[in-house]
Amino acid sequence: MLGDISQARSIYIACGYTDMRKAIDGLAAIVQKQFQLDPFSRDLFLFCGKRRDRIKVLLWEGDGFVLLYKRLENGNFNWPRQQSEVKQLTWQQLNRLLEGLSIEQPRAIKQIKNPGNFC
Repeated sequence: MLGDISQARSIYIACGYTDMRKAIDGLAAIVQKQFQLDPFSRDLFLFCGKRRDRIKVLLWEGDGFVLLYKRLENGNFNWPRQQSEVKQLTWQQLNRLLEGLSIEQPRAIKQIKNPGNFC
């Protein structure tokens, strides 16, 4: 299926700035040479430029690469800026990022397993 990202095994985010003029071959080269990861691994690789209003997603589907591109009309992504790093994300962190939130949640509200009795 074309661009079915739910089939991805892992999600990796390229922290810092990426030249958004790069296409599939350039992004795959970053994954392989700079991050020592396999671009053919069926993992999602996310890239963002300096303006932080657009992202590119690279995914190998077994018979070819898919390059997804998203441009925000208002606002920008809360993108981590540690230069030249790659970081693995969860699906929940990816959703937060795409909603404009930080992927680093300082603490979560703990659920109560047995709230007790009410009078």
